[in-house]
Amino acid sequence: MGRIGFALTLAGTVALLTGCYPEPVACPAIARVTGVSVSVAASYAGEVGSLRLKACQDGSCTEKELVLHPGSVAVDQGCSPEGVCSATSSPDGTLQGFLELPALSEAPMDATVSGTSTAGAALPVRTLTFTPKGDYPFGEQCGRIITAAVVLDAAGPRQG
Repeated sequence: MGRIGFALTLAGTVALLTGCYPEPVACPAIARVTGVSVSVAASYAGEVGSLRLKACQDGSCTEKELVLHPGSVAVDQGCSPEGVCSATSSPDGTLQGFLELPALSEAPMDATVSGTSTAGAALPVRTLTFTPKGDYPFGEQCGRIITAAVVLDAAGPRQG
């Protein structure tokens, strides 16, 4: 076999081998903080002055006063003819808080919510038992992400 035949055989082999392997997928380099997010429904947010959350899972509990921030939703502003799309943030009347945890698993969790009203009176102490959810939002190759979310309204907490 001459040099040209060898070169063509080598090029064909390389093309076949690279076609057999999937292209590597880039995973987002997003820092993740484990914990429980709390959303106070807009219908109840006006009554909440402060919130305290105690989360217990796998025999370990973490309790802290939550820093509450106004919630918002993304509002689509459409796309230009050039294909540039945009959105803006708009307040939705909710309050958002987060309790950082040292670890989070898909085991059942007890979340106890307490706090004070805007008038300073004690809010009812309520407990919810729920199971955090795991998912692969960026594909299985990027790893499983476990989330825990609680929504609080006048009826009490429920899983978000």
